[in-house]
Amino acid sequence: MKLGYHAPLPPAPTGVAEYAQALLAALSPYFDVEVNAGRADLHLYQAGNNALHRTIIERSVREPGAVLLHDANLHHFYLGALSHEAYVQEFCAQYGEWYRGFAERLWETRGRSAADERYFQYPMLRTVVERARLVLVHNRAAAEIARRHGAPKIEEIPHLHARRALGPQREVIELRARLGLTGAHYLFAVFGHLRETKRVTAVLRSFRRARRRQGNIALLVAGRFASADLERTCAPLLAGEGVLRAGYLAERDFWNHARAADCCLNLRYPSCGETSGIAIRLMSLGKPVVVSSGEEYSAYPEGSYLPIAAGPSEEAQLEEWMVTLAREPGLGRDIGALAKRHIERKHAAGEVGRRLAAMLHQLQ
Repeated sequence: MKLGYHAPLPPAPTGVAEYAQALLAALSPYFDVEVNAGRADLHLYQAGNNALHRTIIERSVREPGAVLLHDANLHHFYLGALSHEAYVQEFCAQYGEWYRGFAERLWETRGRSAADERYFQYPMLRTVVERARLVLVHNRAAAEIARRHGAPKIEEIPHLHARRALGPQREVIELRARLGLTGAHYLFAVFGHLRETKRVTAVLRSFRRARRRQGNIALLVAGRFASADLERTCAPLLAGEGVLRAGYLAERDFWNHARAADCCLNLRYPSCGETSGIAIRLMSLGKPVVVSSGEEYSAYPEGSYLPIAAGPSEEAQLEEWMVTLAREPGLGRDIGALAKRHIERKHAAGEVGRRLAAMLHQLQ
């Protein structure tokens, strides 16, 4: 069976590229796979919420196949890909002509779309998922969103994690030394594309208060800011005591920084059913991960992650977890160990490839 494989691959500047490369390798034993195939018995499209996926999304509508949703939200994709008139027309086609005035207002205020809940409440999935022969998602939250938008067939598949050879431990020790950290320091870290939804300002404010109570903690903020406005807002907090800054990290550097961290802060609100590849990677190292609570993690064992409720208490909860983990590092190690066992058991590349191949073969 020939499988057409459509996804951004390295060196595309997106975390999806590394995932797509690993999934390609995991599926290769089961299919004659061709990247960007002109013709195939079945096409597998990976749909993400940015311009890198434009030709993939457009083709998935013209030639339906299996669609893997990395985000159960394509609203921001359409905002970037379409003109004013085309966006309003697309929104009305998906939600009804009576929404035309609402769509006009969404277009006018699109500068706030990165954090405004309305752009997550209307994820604009219908055009893609209604036509798909199979919609693949990574968690229950995404499945429910796809179902509400008319997906005829949905399957949940764990987010693949491909094990990789890591550098010697001395590289991590040397990195911590360069960062000015001793063995007594407890390092929290934020990784990835720094968007408003990653709650960067909330993390920085919580850290500032926690550090007043627990002086041995440090915070690494690693990644590029998605907007100049957010970077300006965060600048005074980034200059605070104990905050360390790194830009985009290439793969080897990412893994060394991840190993140097004691805990990953991976909040996401508003959410649209994402399963975070960063969370999976840090869990695979046995690191405790703090996440925004939701159905996205409902399949993970209780006690394998630390949930934070979005809302007024978010920063206070995060502050308390920072102080508690620094004072009781064994607690974090226990949480990380449970998470690591779960990732190794359920997210291993070979197992995910086998399960996904079986699903795709059923579409013949």
